[in-house]
Amino acid sequence: QVQLGESGGGLVQAGESLRLFCAASGRSFSSYRMGWFRQAPGKEREFVAAISRSGSTTYYADSVTGRFTISRDNAKNTVYLQMDSLKPEDAAVYYCAASQRLRHGTGTNEYDYWGQGTQVTVSS
Repeated sequence: QVQLGESGGGLVQAGESLRLFCAASGRSFSSYRMGWFRQAPGKEREFVAAISRSGSTTYYADSVTGRFTISRDNAKNTVYLQMDSLKPEDAAVYYCAASQRLRHGTGTNEYDYWGQGTQVTVSS
């Protein structure tokens, strides 16, 4: 089992950057695929980015490709989401998630453990 805690959210202006952090506690962090999701008010939770166990493979939603970068440091039990060129439509609560599944998936049901979320607000 793994516990996840996000940080780094805040209020920024459009075009600015934020870096989100997800700290994991528990055993075998490197055995989990990790992902970031987001949920805006009145909308379903959606996939943003994911990273393989070793960090060698990454996946992105079309809406963030080229602007967001996911990475991980298995020695620090931490996964990151660097968000550049933020847009007002990026505003949401961002969640970190861990998956025990062997293959990448973008559905929320593909992930087994979730953090509490961190708020990102982007003003125009």
